[in-house]
Amino acid sequence: MDPASLKAQLDAAVKANGPRQIEWLRQLASFASTRGNTAPCQEWLAGEFAARGWQVDRYSLADIDLSATRGYSPAVDVDYANEMQVVAAVPPPARHGRSLILQGHIDVVPPGPREDWAHDPFTPQIADGVMTGRGVYDMKAGVAEMVFALDALHAIGLAPAADIFVETVSEEECTGNGALSTLVRGYRADACLIPEAVDGQLLRAQLGSIWFRLKLKGRAAHVLETERGDNAILRAYDYIAALQRLAAAHSDRAKSMPWFSHLPDAIKVSVGRIKGGDWIGMVPAWCEMDCRIGVLPGQDLAELRDTLVATVNACARAHNVAPPEVEWIGFQADAYILEPGSAAEAALSAAHQAVAGTPLTAFTQPATSDVRHYAAFGGMPALCYGGKGSGLHGPQERVDLASMLDTTTVLALFIADWCGVVPLSTATG
Repeated sequence: MDPASLKAQLDAAVKANGPRQIEWLRQLASFASTRGNTAPCQEWLAGEFAARGWQVDRYSLADIDLSATRGYSPAVDVDYANEMQVVAAVPPPARHGRSLILQGHIDVVPPGPREDWAHDPFTPQIADGVMTGRGVYDMKAGVAEMVFALDALHAIGLAPAADIFVETVSEEECTGNGALSTLVRGYRADACLIPEAVDGQLLRAQLGSIWFRLKLKGRAAHVLETERGDNAILRAYDYIAALQRLAAAHSDRAKSMPWFSHLPDAIKVSVGRIKGGDWIGMVPAWCEMDCRIGVLPGQDLAELRDTLVATVNACARAHNVAPPEVEWIGFQADAYILEPGSAAEAALSAAHQAVAGTPLTAFTQPATSDVRHYAAFGGMPALCYGGKGSGLHGPQERVDLASMLDTTTVLALFIADWCGVVPLSTATG
């Protein structure tokens, strides 16, 4: 089919189905699929996929032992028996193209204080061309884009000419174990595309991430005799400062690295959660901090963990206190670079140019995403590209609905190019 004609037909099909896609996203985002609560959302998606005639594989993370697999990250306070994963196989009527994984995560971060939202975060609202709600942008709009891209091809009488696996996973926000589990379960393809919330750009490179918990011990005392105690909560400031100095040193190293040299502070430390003490009227004898630090390309995770332990131990010695216990929780993730020049990137670039009318630009992020697993474990080019919005992990998260539909057309064109297409009559007749 002539490329211009294919683009016009797909664009018309996406726009005609736009109201249904927007309503589908609204339903998807109404599931409060925070960690430990993803199963109802996944059950709904499994039903949606089955209704399309796709072959659905549903399993929990507890069904697969990932603990000895490279890329595994320790679970964080959740029962994996409740963490469902869904893979829908879309078999072709004839195989002569390149296979593809389309993946999206359905776990969302907590919405934060309710008063920061103009409405219930899990009751999505639409106004002025945007939808607001927790998870609408990160990344349930992307899930809608990949599903409705396949719907658009079906609507114009075409089917992909290669195997496609539609994966909806959990754990992207803290371990990546959902994505890893699909690979361990045996799903492979010639390329992977994840339509994350990246504002119509291609993710060229990303840093890795290590999460860890520091368990500080102090010494309890009455507030009338604070000098007899050791305040574990106040001691936390010393460790935070030491970690920030380590991050600054590693950020200096990033300045000489391709793809990361333009980032002024590439390596960041986050203290995302802190708790401690037992009683207001006593010096706190304990404190726990959940922390995160970025990982540079080429950094060995085991060596970086050793460096972190050495850093906190040196801080403890400097203040003549017992060193804290270090516990590894959540992300133990390598950095990832999508080297230019793959055929998959060329196909995506052409599809983006056809719809947007501008060249596809690439960017670097000082965080991580699931693409690393598909490249490292699956040995395939892994693309991350999605629509526009704002408010990631904040209140009033929103997605631009026109951008979502344009991105759906881009993905449909990419699928047609990468996988090839055949008439649906081939499948039915």
